[in-house]
Amino acid sequence: MLSLCDNPSVLMDSNRRDGEIMHKSQLINRLEDKSAIIGIVGLGYVGLPLMIRYAEMGYKVIGFDIDQAKVDSLNRGESYIEHIPADAIQAAISQGFKATTAFSQIGDVDGIILCVPTPLNKYREPDLSYVIDTTESVIPFLRPGQVVSLESTTYPGTTEEELQPRIEAAGHTVGEDIFLVFSPEREDPGNQHFDTATIPKVCGGVTANCLDAGLALYGQVINQMVPVSSAKTAEMSKLLENIHRAVNIGLVNEMKIVADKMGIDIHEVIRAAATKPFGFVPYYPGPGLGGHCIPIDPFYLTWKAREYGVHTRFIELAGEVNNAMPNYVVHKVADGLNRKSKSISGSRILILGVAYKSNIDDMRESPAVEIMEILRRKGAELAYTDPHVPVFPKMRQHSFDLQSEPLTADLLQTCDCAVLVTGHDAFDYDLIAKHADLIIDSRGVYQGEHSNVIKA
Repeated sequence: MLSLCDNPSVLMDSNRRDGEIMHKSQLINRLEDKSAIIGIVGLGYVGLPLMIRYAEMGYKVIGFDIDQAKVDSLNRGESYIEHIPADAIQAAISQGFKATTAFSQIGDVDGIILCVPTPLNKYREPDLSYVIDTTESVIPFLRPGQVVSLESTTYPGTTEEELQPRIEAAGHTVGEDIFLVFSPEREDPGNQHFDTATIPKVCGGVTANCLDAGLALYGQVINQMVPVSSAKTAEMSKLLENIHRAVNIGLVNEMKIVADKMGIDIHEVIRAAATKPFGFVPYYPGPGLGGHCIPIDPFYLTWKAREYGVHTRFIELAGEVNNAMPNYVVHKVADGLNRKSKSISGSRILILGVAYKSNIDDMRESPAVEIMEILRRKGAELAYTDPHVPVFPKMRQHSFDLQSEPLTADLLQTCDCAVLVTGHDAFDYDLIAKHADLIIDSRGVYQGEHSNVIKA
């Protein structure tokens, strides 16, 4: 009679468990003693700060990007992001960092972190092409004992529905020889109070073993880890964070329109309401949503919710309000010029600030771009000034052959209208108020009444 140990299926299961334990324990040991090599795919606003943090903590990092110009710049010790100093890149190089376009080197790393864009397509549906293309570029070089983390914001289910099947189709078993997690990025470019190390990090694994590996991957470089029960939970948590902001901004943007009709300054209202020490959190209106998260992430959930027969009316209504803000600003421009017997067509209009928020050079989804497109279609002659964006960059859907002009009295006096889109600290607002014939203020910079200021 065969004993239990003689049963081939039992032996196979035992061998599998032994291999699984060996892969996981060896990986975790390497991550914890910092002998592991970290691979970061996508060296932009998310991947680059993460690379620097790993290097600071003593890890060797290999950075992967398809943009040869970025790779060359980094290998020369140069930074192409304003708030990331070149000396931080150079310090990483001294720790062994190198950048490459050769995905064959994926086999040399222990932890693989994917930090690639997740935009919307022209139908405002999720575009996962960057995630899928990157995953398929990585898979041929995967080896047992690696952990793969997706940081790109996406709809719940992406990690299990898109990454896991592709990895397993290549002969791996997620949770046994490859460990797969979702850990959403929470970068806030230019934030002086929080950085990569001090922002708590959510992490969810496809299996319990995956979560253990994910916590080891980040545990030495992030001060506080927040483990959750699944990759789906982690994916949903990032969407909730940004939908919360999008909905509240949509609310205050709608309140702005109502207050304007009533002759009330919404910014004064918010300042008064914010004195309540409980039950109120101030959100501020603006010319539209910008950045890599808030204008995009809600639509990832609304799209996925349809699969479950759910119509996310609240989220979509906030999206409608926020998406209408660039047109609202242009309407205010037209009103202001009409008062001076001018039209948008033929007027020289100066855009003050084209980055998506104050004091950074990040233009992703900046509402300034949409405002400029509308004004250009209406025949305006455009100029802009932004100390953080000296040359208007090439963008996927927009093209302006413009450079930032110095903010001078002469520039202001030669323009028919100045539109304040992004309130950089470097702007001389007294100079603007003194020399601009007409100011459209979409940020509430100018308090009280000014004869040449229209609030938008």
